Amino acid sequence: MVIEFYKYQATGNDFIIIDDRENIFDDNDSSLIKSLCERRLGIGADGLILLRDHLKYDFEMLYFNSDGAKSSLCGNGARCIVKFAFTLGIISEKTSFLAIDGEHQANLLDEDVSIRFNDISKIEFDNDNMVIDSGSPHFIILNEKINDINIDYEARKIRNSIKYKAKGINVNFVAVDDAISMRTYERGVEAETLSCGTGAVATAVGLHYSKNVEDNVVQLNTKGGVLTVSFDEFNGCYKNIWLTGEVNLIYIGEFEC
Repeated sequence: MVIEFYKYQATGNDFIIIDDRENIFDDNDSSLIKSLCERRLGIGADGLILLRDHLKYDFEMLYFNSDGAKSSLCGNGARCIVKFAFTLGIISEKTSFLAIDGEHQANLLDEDVSIRFNDISKIEFDNDNMVIDSGSPHFIILNEKINDINIDYEARKIRNSIKYKAKGINVNFVAVDDAISMRTYERGVEAETLSCGTGAVATAVGLHYSKNVEDNVVQLNTKGGVLTVSFDEFNGCYKNIWLTGEVNLIYIGEFEC
């Protein structure tokens, strides 16, 4: 069987996206998904996304990490699949779609795609570090010298610790100066990625909660580009959260399985 795929990237986070409205792709075939995401022997990607029909929403998003496992929300992946749905003619400039954590709205404007996140009201601390679930769990460390860090080594110590090993956690190193810069180690990829959408949202909320930033519109510099997070906050609860950034189609191809 030959399957067409689309390769998208959002601030360096890259994904294999498949139009699976006919339900022909076996979403239980984790070995196939893993092999497709393999960068040296496969197509190469941080994750794979299936677009499927849904009776209530414009479409449904199924996301898999590059290890082949079905995973929690991927913010940049969600922005990519919105652009993909627009390319297919399924949606216009505004949409409502279903992901693993529920309903999301999205808007398209030129090259940018914005998606709305669910409310965040639970912010925890692990020593001086913040732990926030923005659709995926994130561990946030403030560090002025993030470019000097061996991120894979340092992040794996946290991700594989007794407390977090079973379910895994994404680890973000954040520097706050004239601009905000961040680096993210993603579980499931088990390496640093060029950016992480849910990590950007968790970081922006955490920086505001900890009073490291005052504005409710936060720009974050990742290795892959700039992401913008906006929100409303009332009594420690963050609502109307939007993640915005550029999305691009890289190429279209086919694979046989």
